[in-house]
Amino acid sequence: MEKNWLKHYDPRVTPEIDPDRYASIVDILDESVAKYGDKTAYINMGQEMSFAELDTHSKNFAAYLQHAGFEPGDAVAIMMPNLLQYPVAMFGILRAGMTVVNVNPLYTARELKHQLNDSGAKGIVIVQNFAHTLEKVVAETGVKEVLLTSLGDMLPAPKRWVVNFVVKRVKKMVPDFNLPQAKPFMETLRAGSLLGFEKVEIDNQSLAFLQYTGGTTGVSKGAMLTHRNMIANLEQVSGILATVITPGKDLVVTALPLYHIFALTANCLLFLKFGCPNLLITNPRDMPGFVKELSKYPFVILPGVNTLFNGLLNTPGFADLDFTNFKFGLGGGMAVQRPVAERWQKVTGTVLLEGYGLTECAPVVTVNPPQLDAYKGSIGMPVPSTDIMLMDESGNEVAPGESGEMWVKGPQVMKGYFNRPEATDEIIRDGWLATGDIARADDDGYFYIVDRKKDMILVSGFNVFPNEIEEVAAMHDAVLEAAAIGVPHEVSGEVVKLFIVRKDDSLTAEAVIAHCRSHLTGYKVPKHVEFKEELPKTNVGKILRRELRN
Repeated sequence: MEKNWLKHYDPRVTPEIDPDRYASIVDILDESVAKYGDKTAYINMGQEMSFAELDTHSKNFAAYLQHAGFEPGDAVAIMMPNLLQYPVAMFGILRAGMTVVNVNPLYTARELKHQLNDSGAKGIVIVQNFAHTLEKVVAETGVKEVLLTSLGDMLPAPKRWVVNFVVKRVKKMVPDFNLPQAKPFMETLRAGSLLGFEKVEIDNQSLAFLQYTGGTTGVSKGAMLTHRNMIANLEQVSGILATVITPGKDLVVTALPLYHIFALTANCLLFLKFGCPNLLITNPRDMPGFVKELSKYPFVILPGVNTLFNGLLNTPGFADLDFTNFKFGLGGGMAVQRPVAERWQKVTGTVLLEGYGLTECAPVVTVNPPQLDAYKGSIGMPVPSTDIMLMDESGNEVAPGESGEMWVKGPQVMKGYFNRPEATDEIIRDGWLATGDIARADDDGYFYIVDRKKDMILVSGFNVFPNEIEEVAAMHDAVLEAAAIGVPHEVSGEVVKLFIVRKDDSLTAEAVIAHCRSHLTGYKVPKHVEFKEELPKTNVGKILRRELRN
């Protein structure tokens, strides 16, 4: 299939980007509303929302926040899957000069409490399906305002009533909860329309997002992403994809969750900037339903992770879709596997482009140029205005062709970790961010990930950190010591394996897994448990995970 939209991109000859082109993300939204007001911005469950409607709804929500006791700079959390409510809430928070705290809806009460307290969130917009989790911890946080929404709230009647009834009463997807202080999110939009929005001047160095990650080590930390960081990354990626995207027309599919930095930047914000319609998939795990949804639209671009692409390829009906308009799939979050990429190209007639990024870089660092004619196993070239050095363990740059830890410098690099100066100093050195990933570069300027320096486990594109798993395991009375590693898995890339030294020989693997499941999000729960008499350690008592991997 010939693709006449392919044009050459080479970062070595592409002009530097201007990270100060816009004062804030809100300026980008205002520009798109002015250019594409009557065009569709987002689609979900068959309902379309125009740029003009997004403008109105987000201003109404911002007005409500302004009159509800919130101040510019306050943190407001969002805990929901991909729904029309997400961009409304997000842009409303940003319009009011506040900071968005993205929360994974699958978090346990323990994880949610940590993130709300660490970020200092004063409010949260949450879907009812997960309100029972919030109920357990809200009294132990600084959250003053709880705004509740249901899955179908932004659909027109009677579809709204039907969807909400089926979700709650038929499918019983809303566990019982008691949050008497909560207010309906939709009522805040109506209230805001009467109160009136007052425009806020936003400095581009102010925080747009507190995006939580484990970083390269340790507990979950809030990466401080400023408006300038986000604008820079949008400009960087735009500099590459502007050669292939038709503004105001190309439909992008958003199956990855918007609370994840990849989808937030590469889908939600980037294609809003291009004025393109964005198809939000609420439950991509329902692969047959996902494929059915794809069959309804002339989809053009599909960012995703390897597991998503592999899942689609193995779902009946996907290969029968019309790929006439399809331009490319963009893989990130985890390594794209060659068999998946090759099968993808055979089925769709397009290359599966791979990129590389991390939360601390908003996130994109490298990407393959869109004129690539076949998968090559590379994470691509640096995006414009991005420098990369490969360093040895002594902090010296390695010789050409050798592998080293990837250090990144550019305007997309985060301000630091929120309230964690020591953790910030560990990862950012003289403006260079040490990624913890070992890479090499070929003579043509393409980079390849060789290994991870740290012990992070990558499950379906999500970071899982051994320290957290081990801490939870150690909470069990019958566990003496624990060590977690990642082991290969054909579907999710890796899964967690837990090594346990028991206090009580009656402890079973099933009991350990059940204990972890009650304290951890599903993808963090160990899939394998092995009992050992002792764990390998250094002379100072540090557990040697690398020996367990070997």
